[in-house]
Amino acid sequence: MNRLKEIFRNQKLNRKFTFVIVLFTIIPIGIFGSVLFYSMEKNVVDENLNYMAYTMQRNQDAITSKIDSMNMSTQFFLSDEGLFEILNKAAAGKEISIHDWVEFKDYNVSSLERLVYNNPLLYAVRVYAANDNVQEMMPVLYQNSRMKKQLWAENVGYFGWNYNYKDQAFSNHTMSQNSKMIGLITPVKDENDNTIGIIEAAMTMENMFPSLYEDIENEWSFFYSDKGDYYFDEEKSEPDTLVLHEIVSRIPKEETIQTIYREMENQNFVISYMPVSELDGTLISVKNITGNVQEVHSTRNIFILGMVVLMLILAVFTNQIVHGLLRQFYDILSSIRKVQNGDLDVIIENCGKDEMGELGTQINEMLQRIKALMDDNLKREMLAKNSEIRALQNQINAHFIYNVLESIKMMAEINEEYDISDAVTALGKLLRYSMKWVSGNVLVEQELEYIKNYMALINLRYDYEIYLSLNIPELILKQEIPKMSLQPIIENAICHGIEEIAEDTNIYMKGLFDGEDCIIEITDTGKGMSEEDVEKLRLKIAGELDSNGGSGNGIGLKNVQDRIHIAFGNAYGIEIASKLGCYTKIMVRIPMSHPGDIEEKDMRNVKREHSEIR
Repeated sequence: MNRLKEIFRNQKLNRKFTFVIVLFTIIPIGIFGSVLFYSMEKNVVDENLNYMAYTMQRNQDAITSKIDSMNMSTQFFLSDEGLFEILNKAAAGKEISIHDWVEFKDYNVSSLERLVYNNPLLYAVRVYAANDNVQEMMPVLYQNSRMKKQLWAENVGYFGWNYNYKDQAFSNHTMSQNSKMIGLITPVKDENDNTIGIIEAAMTMENMFPSLYEDIENEWSFFYSDKGDYYFDEEKSEPDTLVLHEIVSRIPKEETIQTIYREMENQNFVISYMPVSELDGTLISVKNITGNVQEVHSTRNIFILGMVVLMLILAVFTNQIVHGLLRQFYDILSSIRKVQNGDLDVIIENCGKDEMGELGTQINEMLQRIKALMDDNLKREMLAKNSEIRALQNQINAHFIYNVLESIKMMAEINEEYDISDAVTALGKLLRYSMKWVSGNVLVEQELEYIKNYMALINLRYDYEIYLSLNIPELILKQEIPKMSLQPIIENAICHGIEEIAEDTNIYMKGLFDGEDCIIEITDTGKGMSEEDVEKLRLKIAGELDSNGGSGNGIGLKNVQDRIHIAFGNAYGIEIASKLGCYTKIMVRIPMSHPGDIEEKDMRNVKREHSEIR
């Protein structure tokens, strides 16, 4: 099974489609064909079963009527008093007068003779005396020596039914002498239970069992006696004895007419049997329906062969059609292989409006974007190289500047101008942080150190003091942030919020946790903004409103927003909250580098009232 799966997986797509289509075509056809030919074979069998059952039922009615006829004829002879008296006198050896014979002839023999002649199915009803002390009166009364010529008289216990014997009572008898007989042999008893005569009611086997002698193709019958003897038309070809035994062995032991279907010796038979208790045997009719069944099988084989040929033709045409339908797919696949080999100038042509066409269009657009991205990457690499060169140049220039500032600081300290010394120190740190080339992000605490030096220099410019208040947890101080992303916010707060009021004020910086994010709030107590100005600033930061030109155009905050998006994604960035004449708050959301490190004591900050963020 695994081997077949592996083979199927390794086939081309058009072959897989062809296989699936042919498979799902042949399965219902196969099921339909199986049901159809099973029904056809069953109909052939059922039709012959019904036919044989009907035929056997007719045979039963006819045989029962004939048996009753023979029994009644025998009883009629037994009840004849004149016959009984003649037989009794003959058996006792008494002399019978001519008058008695004449009277017996005129009254008894005539009536018995009419009974036999009125039943054309009867061959004869004969009475044999116990001895030869009688005058034979045909066709009724016969001497005992005549009886001894009959074959059945040679059997021990010949009373009852005797089958398949020839009439040998008269050697020169010309009437049906060669016909086989079935006879009911009945003793005539006197008052002392002595046999004084024998009655033979005879009928030809053909009259009793006409089905044994019918010449019907593939159909034959036989009579099986309880003694184990078989009786059939000997003029026909004799049935195989083994087949007869096999048929008899397959017959259920039932007392009613039964019709069954059996397969024997690679042949198909419908067997109908009728137990005849009066005859101590069973009449069996057999029909060989092998030809009918084989005809169905031949039709089935032709159908299967036709379906195989049709499926092969269907497979070839389906494969061609599927291959044609997938031609564009193969063109796309070929183009992708060229791309894999480095050829990005591939263009998939003739893209239609179907799914394959859409795929080709999307691949063309993807290749264009890849080429554009590769160009951008190349430009970025060139810019990065140039930046590295400039950074090296800046480092060279910075050494000179740092040395000069260090000299100025020493001169200020010698002259005890400590304010100037501190200012120079802050300026040096600020320049060192600004000019230091960093390819990645910096820590929040590094950015705050830069802001502190920046605030120290800013306070030299004004007559008033701007205080920087910090409330940032240690864990937030260790988070990464793009370099120079907080200082522009401080600068923006001073230039646009605090300068105009020109008095001592504060800038608050606070760190908060929000799930797996952290928020740095920068709040100034400057002039604030109206809701309309806040909305315009938000649109400028989002890039939905032009921010070029003029002072206070929001370009600094937009740059911060863009850099955070580039570093962490569009889910992060800045939000603004402000109230005219009161404050302006900028909230910077960045992801936690290690959110699992938040301590329980820090979680209380999450439950703060922070409706401005929502």
